[in-house]
Amino acid sequence: MGFKQAVSDSSLFTKGKGNDFVALLVYVDDVVIASPNLNQVEQIKSHLDAVFHIKDLGPLKYFLGLEVARSSKGISVTQRKYTLELFEDTGFLNCKPAKTPMATGTKLSKTTGKKIEDITQYRRLVGKLLYLTITRLDISYVTQQLSQFLDCPTDIKGFSDSDWAACLDTRRSVTGYCMFLDTTLISWKSKKQQTISRSSSEAEYWALAAAACEIQWLIYLLQDLEVEFDSPATLYCDSKFAIAIAENPVFHERTKHIEIDCHLVREKLQKKILKLMHVTTANQLADVFTKPLAAATFSNFISKLSLHCLYTPACGGLSTNSGQSSSQRADSSTT
Repeated sequence: MGFKQAVSDSSLFTKGKGNDFVALLVYVDDVVIASPNLNQVEQIKSHLDAVFHIKDLGPLKYFLGLEVARSSKGISVTQRKYTLELFEDTGFLNCKPAKTPMATGTKLSKTTGKKIEDITQYRRLVGKLLYLTITRLDISYVTQQLSQFLDCPTDIKGFSDSDWAACLDTRRSVTGYCMFLDTTLISWKSKKQQTISRSSSEAEYWALAAAACEIQWLIYLLQDLEVEFDSPATLYCDSKFAIAIAENPVFHERTKHIEIDCHLVREKLQKKILKLMHVTTANQLADVFTKPLAAATFSNFISKLSLHCLYTPACGGLSTNSGQSSSQRADSSTT
């Protein structure tokens, strides 16, 4: 039918331009079609039905555990049913909520606590939490921390002082970033760095490199979706020294030990793919993905990251109809 596979994502197929643009996202036998032209959508569905005998579920409401809610304010994605089932499976359904996912200053280590005999359940839980971070960015950091112990989980009770090398076992730092398209959060990550940084500035520079790679991939993806950019992407960093490393080759003597691939930040700057801006630590939203924060700071940052409640009126979120049975949920991932 004239579709081409996107370079940025092998599951994405596109064709046409402008009002005739169509995006088709495939996961095994589940398909999502998006286009401003409804006639195009109907033609594609008719063709797919003729070849595969598909079940048309209408406007997208549920896809691979993701619930989609629409209102005049826009589109929101939630995993409420997935979360409630996770709580029920783990026995936490009636527990009181905590103000933050992790206590401030907490550092986990493989050397503390008693080893868990059955690690299968722990690994399964972490896997589910990782999938939950698709919409719950507020648990990204703590889930990243828990995933470090898949080979040796313990009932951890010990605490230690914090330092810039976040992981006590490997002395590696944690990279965290979040990406906005206009005012909409579209990508975020919390991940332990692959190498040991000799200073906090170097760790910040590695984080810049990871963010630069994510920006480049997002640009490729948006180009596949016919979204063009006339100006460089802006990347905020709270380390003036890390920005100086990227912008000023004079720092070579201080940074020649850093691997070459980390210097791709400088390449992206020279090609005007991105520009670096300094932001104060008090306004660094990426801190949510790199360390446990105090309740007030955590709530303040989360409120700026487009995270809101869809189901409680007091939260001021969007309203949606969530009354689907389990059988409906199993069928509603195709539209």
